[in-house]
Amino acid sequence: MDNIPMNKVILNKFLKAGYVFNKELFPTDSGVPQGGSVSPTIANMTLDGIERCIAEKYWMNNKGKIDKKHKNHKKINFIRYADDFIVTATDKETLVDIQRIIEDFLLKRGLQLSQEKTVITHISDGFDFLGWNFRKRKIKLIITPSKKSIKKIIESISQTIKSNKTAEQKELIRKLNQRIKGWCNYHQPVCAKETFKYLNHIIWNMLWTWCKRRHPNKGNKWIANKYWNTVETRKWVFMEENSRLYNAADMPIVRHISLKLDKHPYLDRGYFEARKLKQRSKKKAAYLRTRAAHIFMGLSNA
Repeated sequence: MDNIPMNKVILNKFLKAGYVFNKELFPTDSGVPQGGSVSPTIANMTLDGIERCIAEKYWMNNKGKIDKKHKNHKKINFIRYADDFIVTATDKETLVDIQRIIEDFLLKRGLQLSQEKTVITHISDGFDFLGWNFRKRKIKLIITPSKKSIKKIIESISQTIKSNKTAEQKELIRKLNQRIKGWCNYHQPVCAKETFKYLNHIIWNMLWTWCKRRHPNKGNKWIANKYWNTVETRKWVFMEENSRLYNAADMPIVRHISLKLDKHPYLDRGYFEARKLKQRSKKKAAYLRTRAAHIFMGLSNA
């Protein structure tokens, strides 16, 4: 429960702190930059208390104590990540009331809800949150990369390819791998396998256009032999020497291990180290299964 009040003195110092680089102070003149490490800290300090406002109305027992386990008849849940949050409940009327509570909370801090992002919807219609789409199909909740996130990575890859028209193949591969691996790693815990395959298809078409533009007078076979190779059982591997384009479909789907909220990163290091090892072993096992499946498919098609 977020019941620690915001310290306005510390918040004010954060806003004016600036930063030090090479022993030189760079003062802050226009606030905290979005994406910086201080930005989510300030968001947390400012928004801490929203859940308690909801709890005081919906989770309070007869003794005046918050008892979510026994008093949460509307099945209200509040999830927040910095300044992004979602609220779930059993009916629309409750959510409309909670929205009013949140608006009052923000108003006291000179803030307001984003009209673009704020929406009340049914779980069967789905909603986007942190780059993922949450939607319940029949009795199962399915989480997939959002259309906006897919569009963003495609635009990023397209821009990278277009801005490297004359670059060496291995340099283009290096830049693309940074974007592809980073994006796939983020979406690894959700139902993203089909999305990864789709991304591969889009990238292949972009690279083929890139190659054709470089060699307008060469035939398709010549271009294919120059830029693509066969590695083990896999054909059409975009590579040069030891540089190989990462195949998004190789990213295994590994479910996230839920974090125990009563554990402290400094006081319970054993728990976090064991959790990290378990997650790492799960990823390795999933990768080996994916690789074995690809080899089997290659042998079957041979």
